Amino acid sequence: MLTPEEKRELLEIARQSIAHALVRDRGGRQGHVGGRKYTGGLAEPSGAFVTIRIGEDLRGCIGYIESTMPVGEVVSEVAAKAATEDPRFMPMTQGELARATLEVSILSPLKQVARVDEIEVGRHGLLLELGRHRGLLLPQVATEYGWDREKFLEYTSRKAGLPAEAWKDPEAKIYFFSAEIIHEDAA
Repeated sequence: MLTPEEKRELLEIARQSIAHALVRDRGGRQGHVGGRKYTGGLAEPSGAFVTIRIGEDLRGCIGYIESTMPVGEVVSEVAAKAATEDPRFMPMTQGELARATLEVSILSPLKQVARVDEIEVGRHGLLLELGRHRGLLLPQVATEYGWDREKFLEYTSRKAGLPAEAWKDPEAKIYFFSAEIIHEDAA
């Protein structure tokens, strides 16, 4: 668990990294604000995702499931990538950044699901692997769309580029995790 100050700092890191990446992007290079010294909870290694929204609309979301880097560094890196490299969207503009709200999700370690009834909608995110396919959905996604456990598994299968029923394949590996979710408007 992060302190309220560390949560605010993570959101500031994410916003500064995006601003830096957008300025550098004009020069033909993209990057994030790196090389900082992190302390406390921000120095702990963890996976993290940064979600960018404009109004209610998704504008970018990228993250690392696991990492050996300090979570502050992970957030800095994935924030820049969410703004400039999410393949679903064109790179953000400075004008969009001014209207954007950010959400940072700090991930717990993955745990393989033994039985699907272990999955708690709203508490767990999912990662599904089958062959070379892999798909992940954060815990808040199922809640936002009002999905039950089976729908959550179906959409995670689709996110992996597989048919909706792929989660039932005996070769499928399903993992769950929890996330500490930090909203810019709640920090």
